[in-house]
Amino acid sequence: MTEKDIIKMSLKELKRLKVIQEVMDKHFTQNTAASMLDLSERQIRRLISAVRKEGEKGVIHKSRGKLSNRRIPDKVKSKVLKLYRGKYLGFGPTLACEKLLEIDNIDVCDESLRKWLIAEGLWKRKRKNRGHRQWRERKECFGQMVQLDGSHHDWLEDRGPKLVIMGYIDDATNETFARFYNYEGTIPAMDSFKRYVSKYGIPQSVYLDKHSTYKSTKKLTPEEELKGLIYPQSQFERALSELGVNVIHANSPQAKGRIERLFGTLQDRLVKEMRLKNISTKEEANKFLEDYLPIYNKKFRMIATKNSDVHMEPPKYLNLDSVLSIQTKRTVKNDNTISYDGKLYQIEEKTGSKKIMVEERLDGSFHITNNGNSLKFKEITERPKRRTNTTKEVSKPRKSYIPPKDHPWRLRRNKSRKQRQAVNT
Repeated sequence: MTEKDIIKMSLKELKRLKVIQEVMDKHFTQNTAASMLDLSERQIRRLISAVRKEGEKGVIHKSRGKLSNRRIPDKVKSKVLKLYRGKYLGFGPTLACEKLLEIDNIDVCDESLRKWLIAEGLWKRKRKNRGHRQWRERKECFGQMVQLDGSHHDWLEDRGPKLVIMGYIDDATNETFARFYNYEGTIPAMDSFKRYVSKYGIPQSVYLDKHSTYKSTKKLTPEEELKGLIYPQSQFERALSELGVNVIHANSPQAKGRIERLFGTLQDRLVKEMRLKNISTKEEANKFLEDYLPIYNKKFRMIATKNSDVHMEPPKYLNLDSVLSIQTKRTVKNDNTISYDGKLYQIEEKTGSKKIMVEERLDGSFHITNNGNSLKFKEITERPKRRTNTTKEVSKPRKSYIPPKDHPWRLRRNKSRKQRQAVNT
């Protein structure tokens, strides 16, 4: 196969292709596909026609790599922002647009100006009042949405350590996946999600709460504001967004009632099952889950409205271990070294960039990458010590200076003495 025959698609396009193929196979309707992809039915029909005509590359946008014909020039943008800071600071985007057209004769869309102002930190989004909470219908397809959470409970009933179970439940079918960990955090969340993906594939969306593992409590950095982010991403949320997974945060435990009810069931049934087996360690508990969950799912699994699996298989080019890792940016110093976690590392090849990524992976390995490419490095264990003078020189006593007889100071002193003597006589 030549390079021309290789089709490179983003995760978003792979997601579209999966849904379009399901529609073409008549597993669900165009209306359902439009709802899943947030597109109109007309656009769904266009994608189906393009895939039939061009094959898989029909889902690739024809404008990829091209600048928009409607793009506002940078000079106009700079002028508008300068005017806003000088004359219209505090104006809402709509009113500012009216004044820019009325006074400065600059016609700008209010939505474009709103995005510019948010990116510059000159405007904040205003939340609208939420409506009355209503019952939500289940999703139609397996893999369309998965609810995720961790449950703290005395799972081993004092026979072993305190554990947390990371649980997953499919919204359409109640298909359950779970695994025990020592705590609820980023590493357990990433590890459990990787195991879920290995078994089922990448889901379309994940529904979870606002635990600090899933939603960052930090403030936006200037770099994140320039990217147009509304709020900072946690490591787990960043990894899911790179995988094309839509992350939905619940505002209350009641909103994700399916996973909460699952934990209530497991805290009753699973605890008793492990008690019968006299399980007392985390390893034994996880091994027991591998045999227990298929039986549990067979008993409690529901039939989805649409008989279709929309989990996406990870593409071969995707390095799942790299995505599901703790990533931290570091600046390369002039001597091609970086500092991380109190240690110094020497990069042994050219980076071509001042910013590189440090990855701590789930298997405990440590990697340094630049634009997705691994770099060779070594740890500098011994740093050069500063030269210090350990032997102190003994200071010699300073000799007092006795001026000679012809020194000007002596001559002036003798002259003054003679003048005083003459006056006294």
